[in-house]
This record gives sequence, structure tokens and C-alpha cells, in this order.
Amino acid sequence: MSPSIEHWEARIGRRVRLRDLHVLLTVAQSGSMARAAQRLALSQPAVSKAIADLEQTLGVRLLDRGPRGVEPTLYGSALVRRGLAVFDELRQGVDEIAFMADPTTGEVRIGCNESLSAALLPAVIARLSEQSPGVTVHVAQMSRPITVEIRELRERNVDLIIGRGVFSIPEDDLISEILFEEPLIVVASIRSPWARRRKVELAQLVREKWILYPRDEAPGVLVQQAFRDRGLELPRASVETMSFHLRDMLLTTGEYFTVIPACMMHVLNAKRPTVNSLPIDLGIQTRPVAIFTLKNRTLSPVAELFINCVRAAAQSIVS
Repeated sequence: MSPSIEHWEARIGRRVRLRDLHVLLTVAQSGSMARAAQRLALSQPAVSKAIADLEQTLGVRLLDRGPRGVEPTLYGSALVRRGLAVFDELRQGVDEIAFMADPTTGEVRIGCNESLSAALLPAVIARLSEQSPGVTVHVAQMSRPITVEIRELRERNVDLIIGRGVFSIPEDDLISEILFEEPLIVVASIRSPWARRRKVELAQLVREKWILYPRDEAPGVLVQQAFRDRGLELPRASVETMSFHLRDMLLTTGEYFTVIPACMMHVLNAKRPTVNSLPIDLGIQTRPVAIFTLKNRTLSPVAELFINCVRAAAQSIVS
């Protein structure tokens, strides 16, 4: 027997149990032995024993106990990170077997922001449903910059993320596939007299009512830049929000202006003609819409099928 196999059986294969590893992951996520015990439906002594058994097997301390709860040590963080990958691969394996047994069923977990959920996902889900009607799509709403939300992918809470933007410095553990480039556009209600003009300058709208994004959010920063580049002050925000639902309702009054991703035009006009884009070039560099996945992570057949449907739906938007 090779030394590596002997090491596995002696130290890990026969002594480290998946149950104990699951307990460690739950404690690390909960930050408390008591909360972990509640989530696992175990007694607190049983949770403590599972952690103690792991520590004894590996010969290192995995958790630091303090007045604010427990936190993984350097060793514990390493095991938690690898443990997440272990359980993720097991889940993917079970999903793959289920998909092989019945290709019409399965689950996929994605992260997506509000505008792309409305503009892209309906077409994706329609295509997916035609091919595999029993598949369940779990959509986690993401509202923060992709550089922050990518944590959900690394912690394997989602299979993939559909988002805007790219990383200024490429991340070693990520794969990004750009679907299309998308501009930001100025829109107003079709009831607004400005919506019928063939020529409109941004300076003419500074005193109008604006629905703006929070200044520290990515689209808000870009809109500020567009006004600054023209030597203009940013308009006073009548409403400041990230919500497209609220934008939709306010735009119907005919009193407001706002900036939206171009793909949202057909969403806002889906049920009835609501908005027109104004002939204003904001001079903002287009933002890429991309699929983000983890390198060296085996995606389930359902996730791969979902990605293929995303590519097809994205092509219809581009065309």
C-alpha cells in the first residue's frame, strides 16, 4: 500500500468523519456552539465533542473561544474552506446522479441583481423549462457590487453569479464569461414633453426631478461622472433608490427622469408603453454583463444547462 493511502486511512479516512466536519462548518457559520447545536438539532455537548474529536485527530486547535462566541483559527479556516468544497462536490455528485436518472429535474442556485433578474432571467427560465420542466431555479437577490457579492460564490452558496462589471485585477479562482456590453441611458415617461424631442442636452435637465442611485453605489458613481465631465453639478435627487420597481411607478407620473441599464427598457415597457429613452449620450463606458463561476469547481449538469440557456437569451438581447 502506498504511503499516501496509508496516511489517508490512518489519519483521515478512518478518523475524520463527515458528520464532525459538518458540525465544524455549522459552528464556523453560526459563530456559536449553542446556535450551531440548535441548527443541527444536537445537544451542545455533542457539538463540543465533535469539535474536540476533530482537534484531537488533527493535532491542532480549530476554534478560538471568546466572549463574543467562537471563530476559526488559522488551521480551522483552512479546514472550513476545504470542507465547504468537499460538501459542495458531494452535493454536485448527488445532483448529477439525480439528473442522469431524470434529466428533466434538478436544482440550480444563482445570484443575480434586480435589473438582470427582470431583463434576462425570464427568457432564460423559459428556455430551461422547455428542456427540463422539473428543474427548480433558486435566485438569490444581489444588491451589492460584484466585488462584494462574489463571496457568495466562494462560499458555494450559489452555483454561479450573473452580474455587471469586471475585476480591475483578475481573480485567480474565478472564471468570467462576458455575455454582452451594456450602456446606461436617460429615460423619461412617454407623457413627458422631453420624450418627444429629437435633441436634448443633459444641461437642460439639471433642474428637473431626478430619481438617482445612492452616490456610493456603482451606477451612482457613473452618473455623477457623466455630469462632472460636462461641467455640471449633479441634480438634486428627488428620490434616491436602487429600486427599479419604484422607478417604474414614479416614471408613470410623467414628472421624473432617471438613468437605467439599456436592457431595462423592454422590462419597463413590457405591460404598456411607459418610458422613452432620450437622445443623450452620457459618455459612460459600457459595462459588461458576465457569468461568474469558480475555477476547479465541478458544475452540475443542471448548472451547465442553465448557463447554455443564459448564453442563448443573452444573444437575443444583443441582436
